[in-house]
Amino acid sequence: MTFNDFNFQPELTEGLQYMGFDKATPIQEQAIPLILDNRDLIACAQTGTGKTAAYLLPTINKIIQAPGDYINTLIIVPTRELAIQIDESLQGFSYFAPVSSMAIFGGNNGTAFDQEKRALTTGTNIIIATPGRLISHLSMGYVKIDRLQHLILDEADRMLDMGFSDDLQKIINYLPATRQTLMFSATMPQKIRVLAKKILQNPAEINISLSKPAEGVTQAAYVVYDSQKMELLKEILREKEMSSVIIFSSKKDKVKELERELNRAKFNVASIHSDLEQNERNDVLRNFKNKNLQVLVATDILSRGIDIDSISMVINFDVPGDAEDYIHRVGRTARAENTGKAVTFINDHDQHKFKKIEDLIGYAVNKLPAPERLGAQPEYNPLDKTKKKPFNKFVAKKGRR
Repeated sequence: MTFNDFNFQPELTEGLQYMGFDKATPIQEQAIPLILDNRDLIACAQTGTGKTAAYLLPTINKIIQAPGDYINTLIIVPTRELAIQIDESLQGFSYFAPVSSMAIFGGNNGTAFDQEKRALTTGTNIIIATPGRLISHLSMGYVKIDRLQHLILDEADRMLDMGFSDDLQKIINYLPATRQTLMFSATMPQKIRVLAKKILQNPAEINISLSKPAEGVTQAAYVVYDSQKMELLKEILREKEMSSVIIFSSKKDKVKELERELNRAKFNVASIHSDLEQNERNDVLRNFKNKNLQVLVATDILSRGIDIDSISMVINFDVPGDAEDYIHRVGRTARAENTGKAVTFINDHDQHKFKKIEDLIGYAVNKLPAPERLGAQPEYNPLDKTKKKPFNKFVAKKGRR
């Protein structure tokens, strides 16, 4: 199915042609007609399937058909990175259309807050906001949101995981009761269904490839001790000659350490984490997108907040604590029908967590042998909780260096 089949307004069609969009993805094929028909919708689709365009395109089309200087659409997202990403996509789609937008998120200076205030009072068509920042504006009483027609919750499961449930309810209390509400989520736990019942009216439901990595991702894992990970990481980066690599770690202190070690090894690397100012994050992401940066080290803040089609490899330096987060991490590669590789380092203590990932995706991930020069490695036996780590002089020595 092509985008011409949706009979979009000429201004939107021209924007799609300008961006090189032709064939619709499955989530777009199913969601766009429902949204154009003004149905409430709860959609479950993994990252990288095109869900952002699935809700932006019909929303833009409606605004073109009935323009006005008021807040027509509110999109709520969990992170500033995702807000920026959506706003950039929106600007591309609406390049030839009279549609205005503004991304609103914390971490900016007073000048940015004033710009956000103007957008919220002068009638910017589409607002993309993180919950906390939006509540700061709403509580001051000047936000003109009484004519809102569309509420969109993107990465709804992530927002609930991050503790935004009460904030979402506060925001919804400010909104008109009569509106179209769309909820997009990568997973569908019970708490999402509870929220959907509260805020959606007779919603249609779509499920696309629930909890499965994209077909284009070649997955592999190494079972190693923590003291062996850094040398293995350097060897992979040297041998693979990947042009664009993301390394994920769950803790920002580890992210900073990885950046320092890889810089010492002369890799073109930078990191992104919650301690960076927003302008610093923007600079790092811009350099990565423009291929001025080969390796990006990040916490899970990026696992759902970056939209780059040509990432060649994702490396999980440690096993994510939540099996669902694995899906989002490896989903950063093999986007837009491309192929990519995902490698995970499994230490002897995290084998049970990786087994949960394999249970979730429904198959075992290929375990590759680490180079012999690294010394003995643990066996992969996640069901054995009694085995102890054997002493290895070479590994111990490497760990002290």
